[in-house]
Amino acid sequence: MIVQFVDANRAEFGVEPVCCALQAAPSTYRTAKRRPPSARALRDAPMMPVLLALWQANYSVYGARKLWVAARRAGHDIGRDQVARLMGQLGIRGVKRAKKVRATRADPAAGRPADLVERDFTAEGPNQLWVADLTHVATWSGVAYACFITDAFSRRIVGWRVASNMRTQTVFDALEMDRWTRGARLEGLVAHSDAGSQAGFNRWSQHRVVGGSVGAR
Repeated sequence: MIVQFVDANRAEFGVEPVCCALQAAPSTYRTAKRRPPSARALRDAPMMPVLLALWQANYSVYGARKLWVAARRAGHDIGRDQVARLMGQLGIRGVKRAKKVRATRADPAAGRPADLVERDFTAEGPNQLWVADLTHVATWSGVAYACFITDAFSRRIVGWRVASNMRTQTVFDALEMDRWTRGARLEGLVAHSDAGSQAGFNRWSQHRVVGGSVGAR
C-alpha cells in the first residue's frame, strides 16, 4: 500500500517528502520498486481484466461468489478468495439486496376499535364495505408507500394515495378521495384496515362512516 501511495503522489510531492510523511525510509520504497513481481502478482495480472469484463457483462451486480462461479464456468482456474481480493483491488463489488420493508407492524398491546367485519369481506352492494391496504413500492429514489381503498362489492379501487411515509394521514387522504368520488353521504359504510400500529395507524382499524364523516364504533 505504501508503494502505491508513493507512486500516486511522487509526481506532485516527490519520493522523500511522501516517505517522510509516512514515516517510511525512501530506500525501502526504492527496494520494493526494484524487486521483481511475486508469483501471486504474476497470477493476478491476467485475471484482473478477465474478472472486470465478466463483472461488467453481468450488469455489474455480481458479488465474489457469483463472479467466481462465472469465472470457473468460463474455464479460469481461480479461487473464490482470490476473486474477492482482486475485486477489492479493482474497486468493484456486488449489489446487495435491499433490506425488506415492513408496511405493517401490529402492536397487540395497543387498543383498537371493535372488529366490525370479523374476516367476512363480502358485501351485498356498493359503499357498504371498503378495505384499506397499505403497501410499499421500491423506486430508484427510495421507498414509496401506497394506500389503496377497495370497494368489497365491486373490487374497484375507489381511492388511493402515495406518500414517502406510513403516517395515518396517508390513509385518511385515500379515504377522503373515496368520499369525493362516491359522494359525501355514505350512511352505514364500514371502512376496514389492518392492525398496523406505526405512526398512529391503529387509530382506525375498524370504523363506520356516518353521514360522510369517519367515526369509531
